[in-house]
Amino acid sequence: MLDRLLTPADQTLRTLFAAHVAGRPNPAENRPESPQIADKPDARRHIAALMRVNHAGEVAAQALYQGQAFVSRADATRASLMEAAREETDHLAWCAERIKELGGRTSMLDPLWYAGSFTIGALAGLAGDRISLGFVAETERQVVEHLDGHLQRVPEEDARTRAIIQQMRADEERHGHNAKLAGGADLPGPVRALMQLTAKVMTRTAYWI
Repeated sequence: MLDRLLTPADQTLRTLFAAHVAGRPNPAENRPESPQIADKPDARRHIAALMRVNHAGEVAAQALYQGQAFVSRADATRASLMEAAREETDHLAWCAERIKELGGRTSMLDPLWYAGSFTIGALAGLAGDRISLGFVAETERQVVEHLDGHLQRVPEEDARTRAIIQQMRADEERHGHNAKLAGGADLPGPVRALMQLTAKVMTRTAYWI
């Protein structure tokens, strides 16, 4: 029980205040910065803001997984959630690195995103493992749609940013697929709509703040 209490506390501090170290190579490695991006301050600000949104989303994802794992009844479900969270740490590191390259900053509201998402994750977990896994599957489905939208907004010549987003998309799609295979239940329409609304508020806010 002590471990169950200390693990989310430790992960909260690591997510919000520690430098993130990826376990996998950055997908942007060996991809040169485009002069068309480097020489355009407006383009750099826009792309940095998009990556700030993605970084905030990964902060929220960490909290969701931690909240769900904290109340999960099954060891297998908990292990699956924590494995996905480890891959999301790679995303945090990649997004933060790209934001820094572009001269941007991460969201000042990250603690708020984390606290709210942990609460939502815990509530989903309390509904049972099938609902919890279904929540993961639906979240990842919406994230994939969100990343598809960003790929349309990032210039084709920005190979570094696009490589990161594309790898993130592949990972999120796999997480959602695995959650469904593990027995995730389909969520009711009103719940899916509320999730979309919540995500929209976060992404629009994080673009600026």
